[in-house]
This record gives sequence, C-alpha cells and structure tokens, in this order.
Amino acid sequence: MCIRNCTSVILTAQCPTAIKNICPNLSRFLSVNLRTGLFVIALLALGGCRETPSPQIEFALGTICRVNLYEGGTKNIYSRIFMRIREIDRTMTVFPGEFEGLIHNGGMVDPDSKAAEQIRSAAEALTSGVVAINEQAGIEPVRVRADLIEVLEKALYYAELSGGAFDPTVGPLVRLWGIGTDSQRIPGEEEIARALELVDWRDLAIDREAGTAFLRREGMALDLGAIAKGYAGDEAARIAKEAKIKRAIFDLGGNIVTVGSREQRGKELLPWRIGIQNPVSGRGAYIGVVPVHDKSVVTSGVYERYFESDGRRYHHILSTTDGYPVDNGILSVTIITASSTEADALSTVVFTLGAERGKALIESIPDTEAIFVFNDHTVMITVGLAGVFSLTDDEFLMSGIH
Repeated sequence: MCIRNCTSVILTAQCPTAIKNICPNLSRFLSVNLRTGLFVIALLALGGCRETPSPQIEFALGTICRVNLYEGGTKNIYSRIFMRIREIDRTMTVFPGEFEGLIHNGGMVDPDSKAAEQIRSAAEALTSGVVAINEQAGIEPVRVRADLIEVLEKALYYAELSGGAFDPTVGPLVRLWGIGTDSQRIPGEEEIARALELVDWRDLAIDREAGTAFLRREGMALDLGAIAKGYAGDEAARIAKEAKIKRAIFDLGGNIVTVGSREQRGKELLPWRIGIQNPVSGRGAYIGVVPVHDKSVVTSGVYERYFESDGRRYHHILSTTDGYPVDNGILSVTIITASSTEADALSTVVFTLGAERGKALIESIPDTEAIFVFNDHTVMITVGLAGVFSLTDDEFLMSGIH
C-alpha cells in the first residue's frame, strides 16, 4: 500500500461490514459474537510515500486482531504470531461453544472436514484452560498450562493491589449481566447479591509447583477479559522481537502494542502517534494523540460494550462492591506503559478505583502514565504526560485536578 501526502492512517474496525471490506476472508468468522469493542486508534504519521507491508488480520480473542510488521515481516513470522494468539485465546476463553458453533451453525464448516477436526482439536485444548477451572470449581484442582498460571498470578497481584476492585473471579457477575450477548439484561437485586457472594479473588488457589489452579467454591467462575488480551499483545511483541523485527504495531481489538519507533530520520527516532478514542463519538474519532516508543496503550471505557434501558447506559465494567456497572463520572481510562499485560489490567483497576485513587496509584508505578476522560468532557493526565499528550478535540478541556 502506498500512502501519498498523508498525515495519518487510522487503524480501526468499526463494524462487521467494514471488516468484510478490509478482509473478505474474515467474513466466515463474523457470526461469532464481537464481545469487545475497544478501538484505540493508532495514528501512523507517514511522510511522503512509503511502501508498507499489508497488515495481517484475523479474528481471535473475541475481536479483530491486526498485526503490521515492518522491515522483515514474513509469512512465517505472521503465522507464528497468530498461532500464539489463538493458543492464548483457546486457553483463556470462557466461551467454549464458539468452536463447535463454527462447525454446526449454518453449515459453515462440514463436520467431517479437516477444518472441523482442527476446530475440535482447539476445543479439546480448553480442558487445560479457564473453562476447565470453572467447570471444576469447588470440586478439584485442574492442571493447566504454565502460561495460564502466569496470567492468573498476575491477575491475583492486581486484585490485591486494588483491594479487589480488579477481580479475576468476576465470572458470575459477567454471566449474570450478559452485556454484549443476546442475553443481556438488568438482573434483580437478589440475583446480584448471590453472584457477589461467589466473587472473591482470595478463593482462587494456584499451585505453581503442581501446575494447578482451583476455585474453592462451587459456582465460582474466572473471567480474564481484563488481562488476557494484554498478555497476548506482549507475546505477539516478544515473537516479533525474537525474529529481529525492529518496527511493528499490534492492534488486538484496541489494545495497542508498539515495537520500536515509527521511523528514523538521521539520528532522530520518530515515535508512533496513538490517537485516544473519543468515548462519546463514533469509532475513528479521537480526542488527542500521545507519541510512544516500545509502549502499549490500552483503554477501558463505558463505550466498549453496553446496552441501554429506560435512557440509562449499562456498561461492562462491573463493580465488585455492589455488582452494578461502575458509575464514578469516568468515561474512559487509558494506560501507557511498556507491558501490555500491565496496561490491560491497570486500565480496569484505575477505572474501578476512580480518578483520585487511580491517579495516585499510576503515579506510584514507574514509567506508567494514564489519561482520564470524564463525563463532563474534561481530561486529566498523570504528571509524566505533561507536554507529551496533545488534546486535539476542542469539545474537551484539560483539567489538571478533577
């Protein structure tokens, strides 16, 4: 693709129709429910005319994943990256029915075909993942993959750090609300109370030596939706770096990971320019831009997945205190840091903690920054972004103290 006299390219997937237009081969996957709607916009400011490799796009992790490797990207490297992303997806998914659904629904795949066999093999991998842990809750520990142990340990770290505001055992609440699914609804007070009784990160037992994970009470359930994409982003970047790729950008449903710099002019390394989604406008609109090198940029917001009832919006970020969508005046929180896993988890942690506690937490973590967007259209940033983040939408106002 040759881009002439262009100041920016927006990487976004606005709807299934747009995705079909970008990559027709993805159309057979679009019956899978698009659960995650986070699209931070990557602005690749390009000068003159530069040949860039065609980005590779696949459906995984419940969203559209777009990978663009520069200067050395080969079919083999792309294949290894997406193979790893799909492996993480199979291990950490909470929706095992997707695989068999692809086989049987609408006759998209012949049940006796090689493709169907591959899908069934993928489904079998779920026996060592999150689905198996949930099925054996209160019964017995489950032997799981080492990478899942790693992610669960990190999830417990952020649960403790946030005092339980971030909780990987939030599965019962997520299932109850069903936000982003055909069964989304406003649960009753008693239903919410029963679900909350099953949410407690301290009842997740991990035995690293034995390689097992165990939910101590029947009915408990893991949901790693607030950390799994971040881990997949880190793994994708690791593979690219091991293959000596010097420049790359990954967009896993809005979880942005950058490798290296956008380009080098003489001795100057030009940064990637990442646009921050406007949480009250349509996809592709952004409120400002932050330049980054070798960083991940992840946003959690009320616009990602939600439904409306009687004029009120119910979004997918649920409070582990009262069981309802978090309502603290924040529309979105963006985290900028080196680790995508950390950025993914912290975006939820900070959103749920609120502006004052969340900002204090981020400013206590080295090389980590945050952007807060509030429902009164004010924007607050952490100290390290002063003079770095550019607010470009005049409908929003910068506020140092909110």
